[in-house]
Amino acid sequence: MALKATIYKADLQVADMDRHYYADHALTLACHPSETEERMMVRVLLYALYAQEGIALTKGLFDVDEPDIWVKDLTGAIKLWIDIGQPDESRVRKACGRADQVVVVCHASSCPVWWKQNAGKLARLKNLTVLRLPPEVSQALGGLTERTMQLQCLVQDGAVSLSSAAATIAVELETLQTVA
Repeated sequence: MALKATIYKADLQVADMDRHYYADHALTLACHPSETEERMMVRVLLYALYAQEGIALTKGLFDVDEPDIWVKDLTGAIKLWIDIGQPDESRVRKACGRADQVVVVCHASSCPVWWKQNAGKLARLKNLTVLRLPPEVSQALGGLTERTMQLQCLVQDGAVSLSSAAATIAVELETLQTVA
């Protein structure tokens, strides 16, 4: 018998003073059996950081042809494609061909090795941003996990924090490659 996803609910308040974006989002998160709570919370963080009209959590690990998060316009064109982890170079190239902007966020301790192997090949992709989330931050985000969550994301002057009633996590993303 196949394992089923674990469902989490999150009420997410986003106050992004840098982009002047303020909104509440009611999220239903399906955590794939092979996905950790830590990775799921990285998805929530990225949803908050890139929140805008048309943003959606996708089937992610349930469908290999979709990113973890995307933004589509009213015509169905993909404006933003967000992958979490260490995708293979051909997947990133394909994503760059399908979307206006692609963001890859690596959060594992093996990120430096992955980046060293792929940096040269990915440098040619002009609509790609690669970010690194320190492993200790992603682990701390995993500690915020509850089946029902009340979360607040605050962005001000480039500083990012994700909070729950239990804790506040300061988030620093290192830019490895940015859109040219």
